Amino acid sequence: MSTAAVTRTHRPGAVLADLLPAATATRARLRDAALVVGGAALTGAAAQLVVPVPGSPVPVTGQTFAALLVGASLGAGRGFLSLALYTLVGMAGMPWFAGGAGSATFGYVLGMLLAATVVGALARRGGDRGLLRTAGTMALGSLIIYAVGVPYLALAVDLSFGEALAVGMVPFLIGDALKAALAMGALPAAWKLAGRRG
Repeated sequence: MSTAAVTRTHRPGAVLADLLPAATATRARLRDAALVVGGAALTGAAAQLVVPVPGSPVPVTGQTFAALLVGASLGAGRGFLSLALYTLVGMAGMPWFAGGAGSATFGYVLGMLLAATVVGALARRGGDRGLLRTAGTMALGSLIIYAVGVPYLALAVDLSFGEALAVGMVPFLIGDALKAALAMGALPAAWKLAGRRG
């Protein structure tokens, strides 16, 4: 990799996906399309990891973690497109939503779409390059998912907001902390590795 390429890919405003080479504009578009499809597929695959939570219509899944990683790795634009593709393919019938597109948990899917976009924007500002920054970025992403998912759940299942919080957020906070810890290790480590290879 040339010095110019290293400078370009490690500049402020870059995300991990920008480190993948693309010599021409056409190749860059093909790379971006592959990343968008790959991010949607990763989120869909992670959604298959489902653990029911007693007393809650919302299961523990891997899709929220995948959605936040997709946003951080791809950036706001590609992250949005990736989660939009995931959402549209799921609405078209791909069985990778917990309970299906019309279920009480669909609000979390919509929240992931927004969260991936915000997390991607923060990653472009260095929100994935240090332990504390990554923790803050992941926490904000999770909060956005709940900000959309919990009210949707309350309306869909006819719960009070407090009841929806009790069954749609509280049981998942420890898991969210674990996911943030994983991201705190993985994302800054990926940047360090990329710096060594550059």
